[in-house]
Amino acid sequence: MKSTKQLHQSVIDACKNNDAKAQMQLYDLYCDAMYTVALRYVKDSFTAEDVMQEAFIKAFKNIDSYKEEVAFGAWLKRIVINQSIDYLKKRKLELVSINEEITTVADDDNWNVASTISYQDIVNCIQQLKEKYRVVLTLFLLEGYDHGEISQILGISEVSSRTHLLRGKRQVQEQLKAVHHV
Repeated sequence: MKSTKQLHQSVIDACKNNDAKAQMQLYDLYCDAMYTVALRYVKDSFTAEDVMQEAFIKAFKNIDSYKEEVAFGAWLKRIVINQSIDYLKKRKLELVSINEEITTVADDDNWNVASTISYQDIVNCIQQLKEKYRVVLTLFLLEGYDHGEISQILGISEVSSRTHLLRGKRQVQEQLKAVHHV
């Protein structure tokens, strides 16, 4: 009897041979999770579905580059995140709207929230932020990227990344205070 990892690997190997049935199996395994990832960035469910579909197409076209250095889900998630960011860039969103020369950022590492506030409450508040803050907070808090990686992904400076994070965090805190009277 094959282990789950061996089963996954045999499906991935079949996908490398352009096996449509295996591609469908892989899609079924990961589509819900990847849709959720895309939705964090693009907000609209139809757009998230499109972004996810495009990411799967890109993944299947480039599956030979998957070398098992990371779990397949992590590799695919990275493609979905990049596809989501590409979509946002295509919409020509202005991700930098500050004058970096005169902006200084005070790092604020206090991310404590009241125990009565759920993870979903925080995610809901993040979803209501302006695009530039929402994307940076999502990459930093939910995906675990650092400011150097965020600046490369979005094509902004690390200072802008820190500033967007700080401003977005303040707005989330204000929303949470209003909702939970913290």
